[in-house]
Amino acid sequence: MQKIIFFKKKENIYINKFFPNLNFGKNEKISNISTLTKSTKNDLTFFDSIKYKSFANKTKASYCLTTKKLEKYLSNDVKKIVVKNVLFELAKILKKIYPNADVDYPDLSLKSVKKNQFKSVKFGNNVLVGKNVKIGKNCFIGSNVILEHDVVLGHNCVLGSNVILKNTVLGNNVVIQDDCKIGLKGFGFIPMKDKNIKFPHIGCVLINDNVEIASGCTIDRGSVDNTEIGKNTYLDNQVHIAHNVKIGSNCMIAGQVGFAGSSTIGNNVSIGGQAGISGHLNIGNNVKIGGGSGVVKDIEDNQIVMGYPAVSFKEFIKNWKKQ
Repeated sequence: MQKIIFFKKKENIYINKFFPNLNFGKNEKISNISTLTKSTKNDLTFFDSIKYKSFANKTKASYCLTTKKLEKYLSNDVKKIVVKNVLFELAKILKKIYPNADVDYPDLSLKSVKKNQFKSVKFGNNVLVGKNVKIGKNCFIGSNVILEHDVVLGHNCVLGSNVILKNTVLGNNVVIQDDCKIGLKGFGFIPMKDKNIKFPHIGCVLINDNVEIASGCTIDRGSVDNTEIGKNTYLDNQVHIAHNVKIGSNCMIAGQVGFAGSSTIGNNVSIGGQAGISGHLNIGNNVKIGGGSGVVKDIEDNQIVMGYPAVSFKEFIKNWKKQ
């Protein structure tokens, strides 16, 4: 799937500008801000939790925001920037470089679509399209749809009425039913003593081929990484997917399931209605999660779990019989 840059840097990133008291050269420039796993040379990354120590030693970033306790897990090739609050310092940098990522400002480039503007595409009434939007062949776009700047739709996509897409790339044969909102800013805050600090979201939403999303779903764009849904996955009505969540291929997600940020869901996973998945978890392949369950820890491949907190199905039945 093609990479689209939805947020443009306001200025170049010179590391000494943000940390003048550290021993960095005047012309040391950062190419990008990325995660531990996706960073490359001259990138700035961040390491704020022991949960990600296995990635820390392997990162290819040149610079890393981290804490005194965690810096030992980084390789000697990485220049450590030791701070008290990693996410707070990262948010300050992101707000400076990407000022438009802090709030979902309206897209002022939106105009009523010209029905001959996109060949072989059928439109309903009152469709608004921003600059540089790309729509593939044989798509159907319902009434009152908004496609903000740089959004991409593959071939044979179907959008129901009142759908809003921003910071989003769709593959081929994607179906999104009525009233879905995709690509808006996630619910990311840094708790502080006096007030909660909003965390900018510079990522996007990537939806791969043959995905179907039912009515009323909301999918937040990534913060530093992207939010992604794998091929042939189906979402039922009113599912919420938070920033940075990765859902694999061939998954079935029933109605009103909620995913907190930065969790990874494997392939062939089935989740019953109204289940909740906590943040920063890894759910393995071929997992089945019962309806109404609350998942608060990682789940290995091929497990069946249920309950709150979610436990193995056998343990759930055993506990139920004791009642």
